[in-house]
Amino acid sequence: MKKIFFICFTTFCISVVDAQKMSFVPNPVSASKSMLDYQSMELVGFVHFNMNTFTDKEWGYGDESETTFNPANLDVEQWVKAAKAGGLKELILTAKHHDGFCLWPTKYGEHSVKNSPYKNGKGDIVKEFTDACRKYGIKPGLYLSPWDRNHAKYGTAEYITYYKNQLAELLTNYGTIYEIWFDGANGGDGYYGGAREKRTIDSKTYYPWAEINSTIRKLQPAAKIFSDAGPDIHWIGNENGIAGETFWSTINAAQVTVGGAGQGAYLNKGDANGKNWIVGQCDVSIRPGWFFHATENERVKTPAQLVDLYYKSVGRNAIFLLNIPPNRDGLFEKEDVASLKEFKSILDETFAVNFAANAKVTASNTRGNDAAYSAKNITDNNSQSFWTVDDGQKTASFEVELPAAKQFDRIMLQEPILYGQRISKFEVQAFVNKEWKTLASATTIGNKRLLRFDAVVSNKIRVQIDEFNNAPAISGFGVYKSSAREIAKAKSNKSVPGDMDKTGWKISTNVSNDKAAMIIDGDLFNIWRENITNPFFMTIDLGKQKTVSGFYYVPRTDKHLGTIEKYSLYVSTDGQNWGEPVSKGEFANIANNPVLQMIRLNKPVNGKFVKLVADKILDEAKSVSIIEFGLF
Repeated sequence: MKKIFFICFTTFCISVVDAQKMSFVPNPVSASKSMLDYQSMELVGFVHFNMNTFTDKEWGYGDESETTFNPANLDVEQWVKAAKAGGLKELILTAKHHDGFCLWPTKYGEHSVKNSPYKNGKGDIVKEFTDACRKYGIKPGLYLSPWDRNHAKYGTAEYITYYKNQLAELLTNYGTIYEIWFDGANGGDGYYGGAREKRTIDSKTYYPWAEINSTIRKLQPAAKIFSDAGPDIHWIGNENGIAGETFWSTINAAQVTVGGAGQGAYLNKGDANGKNWIVGQCDVSIRPGWFFHATENERVKTPAQLVDLYYKSVGRNAIFLLNIPPNRDGLFEKEDVASLKEFKSILDETFAVNFAANAKVTASNTRGNDAAYSAKNITDNNSQSFWTVDDGQKTASFEVELPAAKQFDRIMLQEPILYGQRISKFEVQAFVNKEWKTLASATTIGNKRLLRFDAVVSNKIRVQIDEFNNAPAISGFGVYKSSAREIAKAKSNKSVPGDMDKTGWKISTNVSNDKAAMIIDGDLFNIWRENITNPFFMTIDLGKQKTVSGFYYVPRTDKHLGTIEKYSLYVSTDGQNWGEPVSKGEFANIANNPVLQMIRLNKPVNGKFVKLVADKILDEAKSVSIIEFGLF
């Protein structure tokens, strides 16, 4: 009996080893080859160019005249060439934004470029855009806002038919489209064909997303579909361009609603147990706003800031989507073009030489002792090969020995995501001064993880993997030295161009005035916040008569507590008689893009007193918060 038991046990052990040699089973949810190719692009561009460019707004109401749209020197090829020089592989154009104006001569409505002065109504900017993209080897994508503040039937089934017809136009008349972008803005104040009112829709049921996605698959099988819920690419939960420190490419799409509230934290981290592989996309604008505003020419993100965002998006297993808005002439501004080009130069210089290429690698374990899973696969520059370990391992590690000691400050790791995302905790060490020194520790890896740390000199690097689902696997590893230009200082945000001198100003509010002077102290890093029970307002005595051309409001960026969403601004000569507001509206998209809000008046007004009323606080908060308020 003992002999028989021994033979059976031995046979069992051999069968397990043979199975490990023969197969490495993918996770239940893993990337398709198509999604791997998409994520490998890393850099995608957005082009916000539409009616808002000419009205100096972020979200138009839909009541704008078609005659307002008239770019004098539109050069779509300039956009595409600048994007390519900046390393972008794809560009997405706002074919229609929330105001409903269409950049193509749609057959299904009149609020379109066909009724504008541009090319005497014969222009088609979508065609110019897609043609230019193909000419220069950039993949074209299109944005079609589901919300339409111009359409009289928005909120009814008739509008859905209109929307599907317009989508079909874009998908059949402009060649291959590689990405379709749907955002979550839907329902609210608008013009609606002359009915100035608020229309509320049920974001869970109004748009037939399953049918819409099916149409896209049929008409444009190569197109990836973006929305809060995918099905291919999902929003990262903010418009700052930053993925979570921990970021999984898996989520449960069924629990995400396009345009639903309170989903940001979930989308920013992903879900280790998610049932759907949906790549995260980090959207951000190169300027504070998404559309062009001349007042933001001095606030273009620097190359160093763009590089930082690259590490916090691509370097955290996501796609970097960077918006560059053309000006009213129809051109990218020189500041934007220069920053984008230098951004690419910094990345090229940093990642030009991988010190670990073909370096010697040893590992704590190799799956079935099979050469197909050898540790040397980590540094062979072949994304199809990888190192992995036997099932049942509690931890795993590998050590890379460089041919000679090098100074480095960047590490890159990649998982073979065709087999899923597996690693959830690891540490990188270097052998320095005869001992192992921890350089960085992190959680997830995914398609690419980039780690930054102070420069060290060493020829040995060790990666210790402590937590994972199923057997961990690594397909790529890199050791780099950052470009010296990466550490260039970012522009200061402590001043606002054209800011009126605040000397002698006195401020009062209808809540506690304790520390209210913080609102006008010029410091963009201090937050003033007070609880409120009534609609908030504040009054500023300017000390003497001034000409007011506009104002700005700086909201807090860390959370929505007390952020003003809608406002009324009054100017008075005596502080008693206020009359009608000189400006009234909303800080469009402030929930997702809480940046400096700059509002220009239709015409300058004179006065000694200014009053700001908060008509609506974001999320109906019982407090108000202001970092800074000022006048032009």
